[in-house]
Amino acid sequence: MNISSRQLTRLGAALLAMILVLLTSCAQIPRSGPVGKSKDESAGNPNAPVFFPAAPRAGASPQAIIEDFYQAGSGYEDDYAVARQYLTQAASVAWKPDQRALVFRSARVVPTGVDNIFNYELDVVYSVDAVGVATQLPEGTKEYIPAALTQVDGQWRIAEIPDGTAIPEETFKVIYGAYPIYFYDPTFTYAVPDVRWFIRKKTVKAMTSALLGGPAPYLKGAVVSAFPSGIKLARESVPVVSGAAQVDLTAKDLVEASNEDRLRMQSQLSLTFRSQPDVVNVELRADQDLVRVEDDGSVLPPIRDKNVRSRQIAVSNDDLVRYENNRLSQLPDIESVTALGPRAPAESPVSQSVAFLNAGGTTLYSVVPGQQARELTTREALTGPSFDLYDWAWIAGPGASGAAEVVAYHPAGVAAGATVPAVTLAPDWLAGSTVKDFRVSRDGTRALVISEQNGRTSVRITGIIRRVDGTPRDLTSPVALLTSRDPDQGVWVDDTTVVVMEGSATENVVPELLSLTSAEPQPLAPWPGLTALSAGNGVGEIYAQSSEGVFQRLGNGWSAQLKGPIDPAFPG
Repeated sequence: MNISSRQLTRLGAALLAMILVLLTSCAQIPRSGPVGKSKDESAGNPNAPVFFPAAPRAGASPQAIIEDFYQAGSGYEDDYAVARQYLTQAASVAWKPDQRALVFRSARVVPTGVDNIFNYELDVVYSVDAVGVATQLPEGTKEYIPAALTQVDGQWRIAEIPDGTAIPEETFKVIYGAYPIYFYDPTFTYAVPDVRWFIRKKTVKAMTSALLGGPAPYLKGAVVSAFPSGIKLARESVPVVSGAAQVDLTAKDLVEASNEDRLRMQSQLSLTFRSQPDVVNVELRADQDLVRVEDDGSVLPPIRDKNVRSRQIAVSNDDLVRYENNRLSQLPDIESVTALGPRAPAESPVSQSVAFLNAGGTTLYSVVPGQQARELTTREALTGPSFDLYDWAWIAGPGASGAAEVVAYHPAGVAAGATVPAVTLAPDWLAGSTVKDFRVSRDGTRALVISEQNGRTSVRITGIIRRVDGTPRDLTSPVALLTSRDPDQGVWVDDTTVVVMEGSATENVVPELLSLTSAEPQPLAPWPGLTALSAGNGVGEIYAQSSEGVFQRLGNGWSAQLKGPIDPAFPG
């Protein structure tokens, strides 16, 4: 085939244009530093971005070397091979990028006044540890990463750098994804999500290692695992072969486990791998030998994202009522409490126990079928009650000394006139705070806590530690959720999401969805005069109340429901 010179010119121009496009796309690669080594050849998202950072430039200054080193962290392939080129040979061998990732809004290199030593100053949003646990940090949090440089063959290289790396927030959103790994409630009835952040490219091995390592700090003691402490992977990968994730564990721990325990292990892994499209089932192996797991029906699969019943309890004409299908009906088997001026009622999800406040929000009452309402406590201010699956009713308020306390009562099954069992908890992390709301999760292992201290509002999730019989014993150190406002109330929407808002009878109110799987709050449509929230099963069943009546979230707005009932609440 003969090609004219004009055709050659056109072909060359086309090839040059393609090269320029490729070079431009590489130049726009954001800097990053994913946590987790990439030796694992197990499954993940095959469409996740793969970055090809630039090698060190000849004659680059120390400041440029530091900046380019963290830019090169985007190339996590081959165990960060390009990033290691910015280090001396000794530092390259010693540096462990998988220990921590600091996610930042902005960064700059700052001289320290000492020759060849600099700080990489970060405005940090949150950090992610080696097992994917993310910690959100208050706005304005600064962190300084020291770096010592030296010359190697006339070129600046980093001789000392702490383990871990740093990632711009926008890059983090591209490289990482939020993935729940699953544990059990202490009864092995419910699956409890523990959201971790992993590199999207390869996740199965990271998920498995995190699961074997146990729950995140805020869940320790509140959840349990089918895997015994200390069990480890027998090899450094979790291959997926024909849809089967081959989880190869240390033989002794697996062989000595009962079939019931193995069933729970397999179920725990299957739930954890739900987000992985190429994983169909799970094979347990002991030093590469397949271990058979017989499903003899002795172990029921755990309930994930427990649903609540569709009905709500509410107040109408100063009495407790049932609100269902946009209609009101009498609350069955419960005597009238009109004389007590009930507000903020709650109904147990497992019995007919009810708890409510008086109109001033200072006294908590409970009522069970066949008995009159009884006073449980009076305090300066109380949060609305919330029931758990063990039939404990929870509130929070100042104790005798004024310090914040969380108290749980168990009115069900208590004879009239007898003392209602109660547990008082005063965790250190609530010291000096005013609790605005306290809501137990539907699996009974966690609670949403909204509190204020020194004018600053915090939204946190804490774990509930219980005794063998389900009696509350302690609250764990919580994890924070990011919010753009100062909410004073909130409710659970599903097992990873809550909706919160700052109620106001006179102003437009913007509720927000906060999720353990997202670093950013999602504002809902504003609506005037919203004063109370409730939520059923999912974001389509969010209700809010104003003086104009009850409204249900509908698409991008709110749909009017019934006018008359106040303080509606789903069981729990």
